[in-house]
Amino acid sequence: MKRNVDLNEISDGKLYTADDMVRADCHDCQGCSACCSGMGDSVILDPMDVWRLHRGTGMEFAELVEKGYVELGIADGMILPHLAMSDEKETCRFLDEDGRCSIHDVRPGICRLFPLGRYYGDEGFRYFLQIHECRKKNRSKIKVKKWIGIPDIKKYERYISDWHGFLRQCEEGLKELDKQNARILRIYVLRIFFQNSFEGEEEEFYIEFRKRMDETKEKLQLGR
Repeated sequence: MKRNVDLNEISDGKLYTADDMVRADCHDCQGCSACCSGMGDSVILDPMDVWRLHRGTGMEFAELVEKGYVELGIADGMILPHLAMSDEKETCRFLDEDGRCSIHDVRPGICRLFPLGRYYGDEGFRYFLQIHECRKKNRSKIKVKKWIGIPDIKKYERYISDWHGFLRQCEEGLKELDKQNARILRIYVLRIFFQNSFEGEEEEFYIEFRKRMDETKEKLQLGR
């Protein structure tokens, strides 16, 4: 989801790489789950997020939606899934009774980043530190890639850049379509990348994702 804000107003004014140290470590949150509340539809999921949730919970995408853990919404013109908030307390449905994340090992990318964000440019993205979001004070410095906690960070970053670029192409493509064909594009992308499960290990996910993206671009004639 694109945010039209001044980076200097929400960050420390610096851009970081995965190998940089950043003051983001809140020491296992120590009982705080403020960032898991009141997020609305902002925790948007990408295909790897849904693949991880499937592996961690055993639930297919349709079941995650049916049981109210995930909802669908419009973001940047496309139909994309996001984590659902409970009706009563506006907290993430995956929080347990103690206010702890029950899917921490397979949590989505946006959750892994927090309080970091991604700043996209013409050649990929860099990370920035959001200075008004996390309630924890006296956070320690930690290397960005250790904070995110994904084994092959370079491959993951390439995947994130590819997915972001693909969605931008879809968004641009929507401008040339009538209402009916725009709906077809949105539903097709939802089906190919979310409703049709990715199987196998992480390397197999990347291979299958690339295959699906290339085939979708060709079929929908995106980026031409």
